[in-house]
Order: sequence, then structure tokens, then C-alpha cells
Amino acid sequence: MSLAAPSTPGAPLLRVDNLRQWFGGGWLQGGGHLIRAVEDVSFEMARGEVLGLVGESGSGKSTLGRAVLRATEPTQGRIIFDGLDITTLNRRRLRPLRARMQMIFQDPFASLNPRMTVGQIIETPLKIQRRGLKCDEVTARVAEALRTVGLDESHADRYPHEFSGGQRQRIGIARAFVMEPTFLVADEPVSALDVSIQAQVVNLLMEIKQKLDLTILFISHDLALVGHICDRVAVMYLGRIVEIADTRTLFCNPRHPYTEALFSAVPLVDPRRRRERIVLKGDLPSPLAPPSGCAFRTRCRYALSACAEAVPPLTHVGAEHMKACIRDDITLEPAV
Repeated sequence: MSLAAPSTPGAPLLRVDNLRQWFGGGWLQGGGHLIRAVEDVSFEMARGEVLGLVGESGSGKSTLGRAVLRATEPTQGRIIFDGLDITTLNRRRLRPLRARMQMIFQDPFASLNPRMTVGQIIETPLKIQRRGLKCDEVTARVAEALRTVGLDESHADRYPHEFSGGQRQRIGIARAFVMEPTFLVADEPVSALDVSIQAQVVNLLMEIKQKLDLTILFISHDLALVGHICDRVAVMYLGRIVEIADTRTLFCNPRHPYTEALFSAVPLVDPRRRRERIVLKGDLPSPLAPPSGCAFRTRCRYALSACAEAVPPLTHVGAEHMKACIRDDITLEPAV
């Protein structure tokens, strides 16, 4: 019997409902305190869509990406992948779906086993997921994956330390794409690379996306890059999505004060234009003890006393535009 549930035409490939990811309870957290890394997150992704996930360090972006793939076990909520609730599957039943859900990591060196050759690194998922393949078929797929990412098939016999950072990231991409996935989590895939190499790697990702009709959750702090390649953008703060919209709408008409503050750091294309640089006061609150009500209120210049009373839900402010803020009487500065 196939694990895949029948997909409704036009249905999202991925739907996340009220996802929570909590850690802690040990002595490092005072014996019982919980780190609420991801708190009540819901969103959908259409097939072939690139959804950008942005926010400052510590906002929960990477944790959310891993939870969606069930690389960590979610504390609560549902993850519906291609019509199937994967949060209810045990490891044995989840394994066949792993081939369709891949991840590219931020650090291209730490994510590659230094004791394995490049060929062994790329062929390992094939040997686990495609046990019926013959040795020559596996070798051919590894060679094709290397050529696809712009490397020579002779590189299969070399080790990760023999390559540059950009080449190592290409190896990580080859490992992910050798399985021909349908969904990819790209966790800061170019942040560890030189600026001169970043464009090459991003262009490679987009070329393979078109080839495989991939759906990508693109996690990044580079707002200019996200604005260039993503169809929609979700803004995350202290474990929650505070705004989500299509890219153009979000950049031209932000509706959440945190989004405005983030975008104020994006350089303007027109040097004649000027805009206020918003410097947030204080540090990101601890997920061990988040503020009451709106978590952003302690750093928000528009905060009211009512902002401390209840967590604002994501509500529609446009056809495909949602925000989590009670203020409707403020005009925010666009990013473009």
C-alpha cells in the first residue's frame, strides 16, 4: 500500500497547522522551564512555490525548518505533506517520504562527513532509499548529480576538505538533489560563502528548482536575496510568524512594525531616496520567558498598553496578506 494520500488538484503541497517546538525541562533550564522555539505556527505552501522565511537570529527559523521535515519531533501541531499527516507516522513509515523531503544546511563543511569521499556522501541516500539500484546505476547517478552542480565526476573520489566553501555547498546540493525531491528546506544556504560565490549557488538552486518543479522553504537573513527569488515571504519573531504575504506586497506595504524595522536595513536602489533606519531597542527576549501578549511589544515604538493583554492572531489584511498586530492606525515605511 502506498503511503501517499490522494492529492486534491490545487491543494497545497505542505500545510503546517499550529506547530509548536519546545525544548528543555532539564537542569540547564532550571529544572522545568521550556524554551518555546516555535510557537503556534501555521502556513501553507503551493506546489512549485518558493517561500522565504526571515527574521533575526534566534527567531526560530532553522528550528521550524527542521521540525517541518521531522528532523526534530514537533511538540504539538500537524504537518500535512502532499495530503498525508506525517506527524502521525513512525520512523519506519516516514522513511519512504524522506527521499521527497530534503535539506541544504548552512555550513557546507560541518554538514559533510569528513571521513567519506564525495561519492560516498552523495550515494548514501540512494543506497538507503533505492535499494534496488545496481552499483553501476548508483555510480551513474552520482556522476550526473556532480555534473548538474557544476563539478567533475572525478571529484567523487576526493574528500570534502579538498574543496572550497562554494564547492562544498555544491556537494551538499548534489546530495539533496540526487533523490529528485519535491520539497526542499534551504537553511541559509549561502550565508557562509563569499559574496562572489553566493550568486552562483543561488542561480544553481533556481535552475534545479525549475528542472524538478521544486517547492522550497528558503530560510535567510538576506532580505535583498529573499526579495529577488521568493514568491512569498513569512516574517518570524520569537517563534511566531508575525506577517506573511507575497513578496511584492510585503516589501511595498509592510503591515507589522517588526517587518518595517527589518526592511529599514535593506539598501535602497535609488541613492536619492532617504528613509529612517529603525534601530530596535533592547535584545530579542528569551524564549524561556517571552513577554505577555505581543512578544514584539517590548521593542516596538508603536506599542500600546493593550498589546500586553493577549497574543494577536494572524488576521487577513488583504487577499493573501496576514499580520499579527492590533494596530491598524499606523502607516509603515516600505522597503522599496
